[in-house]
Amino acid sequence: MPEIVLVRHGETSWSASHRHTSYTDLGLTPDGERQARKIAGELRGRRFAAVLASPRKRALHTAELAGLTVTEIAEDLAEWNYGAYEGLTTEEIHRERPDWMLWTDGCPDGESPEQVGARLDRALGRATALLTGGDVALVAHGHSLRVAGARWIGLPASGGGLLRLDTATVSTLGYEHGRPVILRWNSPGPAEERAAGGPPDPN
Repeated sequence: MPEIVLVRHGETSWSASHRHTSYTDLGLTPDGERQARKIAGELRGRRFAAVLASPRKRALHTAELAGLTVTEIAEDLAEWNYGAYEGLTTEEIHRERPDWMLWTDGCPDGESPEQVGARLDRALGRATALLTGGDVALVAHGHSLRVAGARWIGLPASGGGLLRLDTATVSTLGYEHGRPVILRWNSPGPAEERAAGGPPDPN
C-alpha cells in the first residue's frame, strides 16, 4: 500500500546549537547539505504521487538535494511557532521557567500543542487524500513531524514528545489491518549523533 514518507530537513546552524527555530528562515549548513543528499539513497525506488513541503527554505533545499520535486508548499507543515522562545535553547528557557515543557505548555505568543495538532491533522488529511496515486512525501521540521507521527496513530499532539527525530531522517506512516501505524521512524540519523547518543536537535 502507498505510504506517507516524512522527511526532516538537514542541519542548520540553529539546530546544531539546539536553538528553537520556527519562522526564522535559515539555510542548511554544509553538513546539512551533505545530510540532505544522503536522503536520496533512502528514497531510491519510490515513486511519489506528491511531495508537500514546508515553505521554509531549509525544508525546500532539503527536498531539492534529496531529489524530490515539490508539488505543493503547505503552510500547515511549518515548524511549531515558538513565539517569544524563538532562537532560545531549552536550557535558556528553563532559567526563567524551570518546569516548562513545549509538549504540554506551548509557547507564549506562539502556538499551543492543540493548535499545532490541528495544523498537522490538516496536512495528514491532505496527504491521505493523495495516497490513491502512490506514496506522498512530507518535507518539514522536527517538532511538526513528531506531532504528525503522534496524530497519525491517534495520540494527542503532546505524544510527539515521545518520538525523537533527528535531522535529515526518513520515517514512514502506513497501515496494518486497516489501522494507521508507524512503519519506520527516525532512519537514518546522522552517524556521529547515533554513535554518541547525543540529544536530538530541537527543531
